[in-house]
Amino acid sequence: MPKIGVVADDLTGATTTGVLLARSKARTAVFFNVGEAEGAEDLSALDAVLISSSSRALAADEAYRRVASATEALKKMEVCYFSKRIDTTLRGGIGVEIDAMLDHLPEDTLAVVVPAMPQSRRIMVGGFSVIDNVALIRTPVAQDVRTPVTENYIPKLIAGQTKRRTDLVTLETVLAGETAIKKALAGKAAAGAKVILADAVAIEDIDAIARAAIALGRPILAVDPGPFTAKLAFHRGLTEIEQPNIPDVQPVSGKTVLIAAGSATPVTKRQMAVLCEDDRVAHIEVDPLALIHGAETATAEIARAVEQTVALLKQPRQPRAILLETALHGDLLDLDAEDRRHGYARGVSANCINAGLGSIIAETLAQAGRDKVAGLYTTGGDTMVNVCYQMGVGCIEVRDYVIPQTDIGCLTGAYAGLPIVGKGGLTGDDQIAGKIVDRLFLEAARQGEH
Repeated sequence: MPKIGVVADDLTGATTTGVLLARSKARTAVFFNVGEAEGAEDLSALDAVLISSSSRALAADEAYRRVASATEALKKMEVCYFSKRIDTTLRGGIGVEIDAMLDHLPEDTLAVVVPAMPQSRRIMVGGFSVIDNVALIRTPVAQDVRTPVTENYIPKLIAGQTKRRTDLVTLETVLAGETAIKKALAGKAAAGAKVILADAVAIEDIDAIARAAIALGRPILAVDPGPFTAKLAFHRGLTEIEQPNIPDVQPVSGKTVLIAAGSATPVTKRQMAVLCEDDRVAHIEVDPLALIHGAETATAEIARAVEQTVALLKQPRQPRAILLETALHGDLLDLDAEDRRHGYARGVSANCINAGLGSIIAETLAQAGRDKVAGLYTTGGDTMVNVCYQMGVGCIEVRDYVIPQTDIGCLTGAYAGLPIVGKGGLTGDDQIAGKIVDRLFLEAARQGEH
């Protein structure tokens, strides 16, 4: 049975943490929701289970309910060690979700929060989050359309969301090593802190924090983007040294990667623009307003995009990749305004767009056949969820990453083994899309061996 249980606030976050465990030789599955996890028939072969609560953009009470439910599901699996996966850019109600887990774990459980992910150039110094040498609130996340972050001092951010006392172990103590960190954690806990943050600028810092946390000899809830959870697993003897899991095969040929781009960030726009400079990549624009409108308008737009995609796949020389996107052309939609205009609850317009992209991918596979497709590439956690949902997939077994936060897995269910990559909207350089397509052709060849 799985020893490690993680609740993540979105699917791409779950895969990011899951991949770190999978690269360390832990067999790891990511479930899209509590229902899928509770309905899983055989968990005995797994070392780690991650459940997405899809709660990042939700109101506090609903986020709490979902995270509490996921925690209870992990407890029923007899998981020994718990983690709360948080976004590297600190979006969402982190404090509320910490409360939801601590309220359902032993009373003496201490939440140790390590927001850094140095592999992705995400660090914390003096309690301040720095992303790729830029202060968090000066990055695009500050203008995120659903979950903007406007507070850069993370102890203050989390203290405003949790009912528990918070404190900070500064970088000076972290750099002093395991013994100093353990002393600081113990002292702050004795003074009443239940949520303790720790600075970190390098993976060695996170390693030292993990050793110190274990040495406390009390239950720990790890709260982090993944590296702290992975280091805890290693020092508890549950995993091996992390290393890449790259197939030693020749890539397949004569197939196509299907790309569903639901992210509207400037980063994704640049990446897809560079990808489309390759004349082997076909680009299909999907009208987001038609998908938001719903009913016959959405059905017609989905059918049009499917027809165009299937025709490309049936060409004697099919494209290397087909990009299906709703937000990379024209003006960026104000989705909150669209919700108000249509009388929808907040977030419904975004869900309509992602569900539409998912329907296009699912129907394309149904009509053209799986053999035409090397793999799937999705941008944005909500897009990945909807693509898989429309295909009847509720769980991904994760394997590796192209770069940190750009994760590779394979589908379960009717499309078992089909490779999929999920990439966060703010991750990667301008050339990453091409690298992802290349890796999916490799992964498709791996599947051909089994």
